[in-house]
Amino acid sequence: AERAVAQRDVSALDRPFGGGSNAVALGRAATDNGLGMLLGNPHQPWYDAERFYQSHLTIPGKIDVAGASLYGVPAVNIGYTKDLAWSHTVSTARRFVIVELQLVPGSPTTYLVDGQPKQMKRTAVTVETPDGPVNRTLYATDFGPVTTSLQGLPIFPWTPARAFAMFDANADNFGRLLNHFFEVNRAGSVQEVQAILKRHRGIPWVNTIAADRDGDAYYADIGAIPNVPDAKLASCSTPVGRALDEAVRVQVLDGSRATCAPDGILPVDRQPELLRDDYTENSNDSYWLSNARTRIEGFDRIIGEERTVRSPRTRMAMRIVEDGLANGGRFSLRSLQDAMFNNRGMLEELWRTELVAMCREEPGVPAQACDVLERWSGRDDVDARGAPLFRRFAERALGANPSPFRTPFDPEDPVGTPSGLNTDNPQVRQALHDAIGDLAAAKLPLDAPLSAIQYETRGERIPLHGGPNRLGLFNVIDTLYDPDKGYTDVGYGATYIQAVQFTAGGCGLEARTVLGHSLSTDPTSPFFANGTKLFRDKQWVDQPFCERDVEALTQLAERFGARGGGRKARRAGRRLVSGVRFRRGRLHFR
Repeated sequence: AERAVAQRDVSALDRPFGGGSNAVALGRAATDNGLGMLLGNPHQPWYDAERFYQSHLTIPGKIDVAGASLYGVPAVNIGYTKDLAWSHTVSTARRFVIVELQLVPGSPTTYLVDGQPKQMKRTAVTVETPDGPVNRTLYATDFGPVTTSLQGLPIFPWTPARAFAMFDANADNFGRLLNHFFEVNRAGSVQEVQAILKRHRGIPWVNTIAADRDGDAYYADIGAIPNVPDAKLASCSTPVGRALDEAVRVQVLDGSRATCAPDGILPVDRQPELLRDDYTENSNDSYWLSNARTRIEGFDRIIGEERTVRSPRTRMAMRIVEDGLANGGRFSLRSLQDAMFNNRGMLEELWRTELVAMCREEPGVPAQACDVLERWSGRDDVDARGAPLFRRFAERALGANPSPFRTPFDPEDPVGTPSGLNTDNPQVRQALHDAIGDLAAAKLPLDAPLSAIQYETRGERIPLHGGPNRLGLFNVIDTLYDPDKGYTDVGYGATYIQAVQFTAGGCGLEARTVLGHSLSTDPTSPFFANGTKLFRDKQWVDQPFCERDVEALTQLAERFGARGGGRKARRAGRRLVSGVRFRRGRLHFR
């Protein structure tokens, strides 16, 4: 099994299900009015069951919360109340541990713990399929169910000598999880969120980022994490576990010793958090760098890694926030919205100058390609000419071995390193030739705009800005490249986006939202593509929250025919409720 781990590509184990997220909480020292502000930008699938739906839930005197939820969840997962806004990002913490079982010779369903035999529990399962019933027998241990694979990789073979079980920290978490969200939906401060996190430890797989009216900015990775401290990992890892932990930080413990069993959920005082008055941020890297000005260190490896390279997207996020705060700057709600859609890319900022210089002196490269790269705006906007050429180069160069970076990672400068383009690497130079070939094969000119290659099809072709996580785009739109179609039909990326600022007057908050994949999956619905077009145009909905504003909007919708009337009136009503925004004091419809 150790050899199988070493020989098999297990890189997929270190990636989340395909989603991710960004979240920025701004505190009183970082906003123009001294009150809290939050940008939530979860990256969920654009199709199927893990999409978000948007709602505003009210029970007079009990609850008043707006935001988005995963299908089937009866509470708001990411959203805001009148005094609190929060979001989530995929955590690096492992929420499970694999336990290696020593089997009794001749009895493959009996395992030993401290030399004592224990019988696996058998459960017969029948599943009806179109081809008839399928029967299976499932096996479970005191540690959890027996497993032979992880994310589809068959790396835990059940042999006559050993088997593997999975301890799942979320196995009994349903009640704690629901209580967590129901309480957060009524919370009014970062301190309340902090207490809820620690009381329930119910968060199943995400970080929490929050800001409140008082101007506190908060980050935490507190939830259902197996209690496997580094000391236990050192003394209890099996040879398979050491190989997997080194490769992808998957822990495998020796189940033949009772002292090696996971001991429930990690105590909250050993789970990381950060409270600031300037900002906290997370883009799916570990807790270690949640603010460029400080470090969170000294936590167990099962939660995440410290003093290791951060993703280009994390580094881009830190640079965007720090640029906004440079020279005493502070964020307004408008500047936070603009930061969301500025479409800067970290690899462009690290590589383009050297790429253009390399291009100018590389044999066989047409001068036009170099001109295109030099004139490119550097942004992944829909009309950006040169963005497709750089993207194809960057995606190919990232696979170069040795590293495409000229300057290696320095843990004392995690935002700035690794940096530079290693133009002495022949694979980096070949990546430029291959990128030019990719555009030629797609019958695209070298100066093709991003709209020629990245789009979503929803009854019509809708060009999209943004780009891949792996290139360091904060505004993530991630698809696989198809030589015949380009980057199309989004797999995952920006979904429900919210920018929320608390205010001293009026309703007490301003909220701007957009649902990138739109609300409906019905092609005949007026809400099938409306949000996607708003996203394309970098437009936001001015989301009413106070009862009087919601009531006024409802009456306006009724007036324009949401309850009936002629065809023109009904059409106007549908436009109104599908997206509303205020600009320069005037109401605009989509």
